[in-house]
Parts: sequence; structure tokens; C-alpha cells
Amino acid sequence: MESILIVTSTEKSKGFLKELLASTTFTQLVTVYDGSEARRQLIDNAFDLVLINAPLKDEFGHDLALSLAESTTSGIILFVKTDLADQVSEKVEEFGVVVVPKPISKQLFFQSLKIVAATRKRLLDLQSENMRLQHRIEDMRLVDRAKCALIEHLDLTEPQAHRYIEKNAMDMRISRREVAEGILKNYKIL
Repeated sequence: MESILIVTSTEKSKGFLKELLASTTFTQLVTVYDGSEARRQLIDNAFDLVLINAPLKDEFGHDLALSLAESTTSGIILFVKTDLADQVSEKVEEFGVVVVPKPISKQLFFQSLKIVAATRKRLLDLQSENMRLQHRIEDMRLVDRAKCALIEHLDLTEPQAHRYIEKNAMDMRISRREVAEGILKNYKIL
């Protein structure tokens, strides 16, 4: 993780969190003082980690955490008073927000950081895998459309159309997708 957004309403907590983060590998550290300012920051910037010290000046903070969980891939830690921690946890943990009770201990803080980092990495890996699979599905659809064009225009069977695309891809050393796109352009189907 490299960038972090701290959302807190007091200078004291800002200093405390910065002190805790001094020994970490974060290269970019931005601090804002309310939820609306945090939302503006996230329009222009992507952060690896967002620390929200509730309550904020303009809202409690759990709505901000939920909003960020749905719209970003940032790891989110929400700090709340101990007596509210369980109640807030019920609302936000299913969305991937880690709730840490205040006062904050160093050990719990760093454990939470590790959990959020591991969870975020896993989320990014799953997102990458999802994109790769969507691309493969799109490739398969194009190849199937090209097979249909060959069946319709050249009176080939499905296995013959499949073999035609495979052979051209190997002979021309290009992907089956590129062959399929060429076929679809040739028959003005694309």
C-alpha cells in the first residue's frame, strides 16, 4: 500500500494517526476533516487505505465508509468509541469495513492494517481475474459470431468453421479473436 487518506475532525487524532503511520511504507498521506471533503478527494484520487476517525464534523462516518466500500477498492478502517463498536460493526463489516474501537492500541492498529492490506490484495486479485474472464467470454462470443458467419456464408458445418478459425490463427500467428474480427469485418457483421 502506498497512499492513505485520513479523515478526522481533530488535529490531535491527525497527529496520533500520522505518528502511528510513520513506521509504515506509505508514500502519500492526505488528511481531510469531514466526509464531504473526503468524497471530493476521492473523485480525483485513488487511495489504498482510508482511515475514518468517527465522529466527523458533518456526519458520523459510517455512511462515508459504506459509500467508499461500494465505490472504491480502498481498504477502509473506521475508528469508533468502544461502546459503539459492536453496533457500528453490524452495519458496516459485511461491506468490508474494519471497525476498530477507540482508544486505539498500537498492536490492534497494526493488526487491522495487515488485515485490510490482505483483504484489499485479495479483492484486487479477484477483480483482475474477473476482468480476465470477461475478456475471454467476449473473445468466445466474437469467435462464435464468426463461426455463424462462416456457416451462413460459406455453408460450413460448425466443426469446419471452428477448424477454419483455428487454422488461420495458427497460420497467421494471431489470436482467434483477431481472425474472428477479420471474418466479421469481411462479412460486414461487426
